[in-house]
Amino acid sequence: MRRHLLRFLLLTSAVCTLSAAQAQPDRWQQRIKYNIDVKMDVVTNRFTGTEKLEYTNNSPDTLDKVYFHLYWNAFQPNSSMDVRSRELGKNSGRTDREGKPIADWDARVKDRISKLSDTEIGYQKVKSVMINGKAQQLREYETILEVKLDKPLLPKSKTVMDVVFEAQVPVQIRRSGRDNAEGVRYSMSQWYPKMVEYDYQGWNANPYIAREFYGVWGDFDVKITIDKNYMVAATGVLQNPNQIGFGYQAPNVKIPAPTGNTLTWNFVGNNVHDFVWAADDKYVHISKKLPTVTLHAFYKAGDAKTDSAWNNVLWAAEKVLPYIERRFGKYPYPQYSFIQGGDGGMEYAMATLLKGSGLGTVFHEWMHSWYQQIMGTNESLFPWMDEGFTNYASEEVSSFYNDSCAAFSPFTSEAAKKNAQRGSERRNALPAKQASNYNGYFSLAKSGFEEPLTTHSDHFNTNMAYSSASYSKGATFLGQLGYIVGDKVRDKVLLKYYDLWKFKHPNANDFIRVAEKVSGITLQWYKEYWVYSTKTIDYAVGDINVNGSKTAITLKRIGKMPMPVDVLVTFKDGTQELHYIPLNLMYGEKAAEDQTPRTVHTEWRWTHPEYTFETSRSIKDIKSVEIDPSQRMADINRSNNKLVIPD
Repeated sequence: MRRHLLRFLLLTSAVCTLSAAQAQPDRWQQRIKYNIDVKMDVVTNRFTGTEKLEYTNNSPDTLDKVYFHLYWNAFQPNSSMDVRSRELGKNSGRTDREGKPIADWDARVKDRISKLSDTEIGYQKVKSVMINGKAQQLREYETILEVKLDKPLLPKSKTVMDVVFEAQVPVQIRRSGRDNAEGVRYSMSQWYPKMVEYDYQGWNANPYIAREFYGVWGDFDVKITIDKNYMVAATGVLQNPNQIGFGYQAPNVKIPAPTGNTLTWNFVGNNVHDFVWAADDKYVHISKKLPTVTLHAFYKAGDAKTDSAWNNVLWAAEKVLPYIERRFGKYPYPQYSFIQGGDGGMEYAMATLLKGSGLGTVFHEWMHSWYQQIMGTNESLFPWMDEGFTNYASEEVSSFYNDSCAAFSPFTSEAAKKNAQRGSERRNALPAKQASNYNGYFSLAKSGFEEPLTTHSDHFNTNMAYSSASYSKGATFLGQLGYIVGDKVRDKVLLKYYDLWKFKHPNANDFIRVAEKVSGITLQWYKEYWVYSTKTIDYAVGDINVNGSKTAITLKRIGKMPMPVDVLVTFKDGTQELHYIPLNLMYGEKAAEDQTPRTVHTEWRWTHPEYTFETSRSIKDIKSVEIDPSQRMADINRSNNKLVIPD
């Protein structure tokens, strides 16, 4: 009997394990281990370095070459980034309030690269790539390095590459650089020869023109040797804190005096696809140890107000983390650092570079830890899944903080607390929680500059269209998904998406498939309209006619994008009815979201521009008819969504 029971338990365990494995996405992805050692000269702003890379080819393909990113080569006069920025600056098409043309370039870049001197430019030069002691053939394409392998890398095999390189840190222009406007000495992003990702679509060797990034999942062991007076903040966990000090050391540890003019900092970050660091000789370091993560902040020394603001960053981060993990998934790393540096706000693995301590940017960059640091989408191809999902999430987090936490912060003034409370009241009065994102999308849709979300991030015709599409339209995608499947279901979708696709490279269809499985609703039509096209939504209340003792209400679809429709009928006695009309392409319907009496009607076929339904009440009883009372549907003309019947 015990033997049969054991066989049953083993068989059950095997079946469960198999089911769990089958439930996971099975798309292969490459893997890498970086061992990097650099020596920084703070006088010349140059460094030399070596990389030992263990690269695993998990693909079914034989690779006869590999590619590296050399991002800093973009910061040279007449580079592709320089020319592209100046060409976009010639675009106007829009005017300011005074009627003057608005140049469409990135205000941080403009024509600044064209004016850099030899000591101000950036560069990365790979001196050699060796495999088994043999030099590989190199060919440089500005910001992309091609390495022709002497022996092809077979499927399911690995190789070790030894890379020797040198670099000059550019003057701060975009993300990376030295001596930024806030006085931070070094913001070191995109600083090392970074392996280009090879995935199911092939090599993603995108030149560095303006925007987004994509990388191979892996482990980083990085040693940074720099002037002993400089404090370093970075991705990963410092391995030698009790030799370094600077606030990293354990309590009551006496730090030994440096034996020379430099210190070597050793950071390890595992299961990430990028590594950033920053350094300054006047950084202040504060930290807060939570049960599952240690939070750090690094900022330029200032006055008491500066100290209070950065302490508030850590206080706020601690307060919102439980909410973030409930809504979007667990933060999986042992530390996170908020680092003053960069050119506004830019996210990296386990860290962000921030211009200042403003919580809106703090929350936005931290939410990038989920989108795109944990769900590592290809930002170049799917910037809306990166910036848009992050914008949606950071708005939710900011609302939670302002509504539930801000008034209790010990680091903000009474005036700031009162402003937070007033902001909370205004937000609660808004018909749509994501109002700023929806309004950004509406402006884009009416501008004449909109392009499909499938446009590569560097190939948008205007910076304005890129920004509004990626941030606002991408965020509205999630807000409107709540309208289609229900907010609670949408929230379950986001958690399931995290569970299935963390530490992987999901694309748009991967997200849609998760949403379909969780909701039980077919959603390919939503992706096709919202992502592949620029068609817009516009529904209107049409005729209202007497039909015996009942009332017939006609709706009109004016826009070219079809949607399911919620219609709220309010009666003069104060009662209400919600009429729900699914779209035929959904092959399903969302569940009721509140206690309002609801009638589910037959599907509205997308081919039909009009739809008529009935209420059992007399037209004399009706006060108003309103399409989408929650205003979660991105209807570009809401003036025709509500009809009030005069007495």
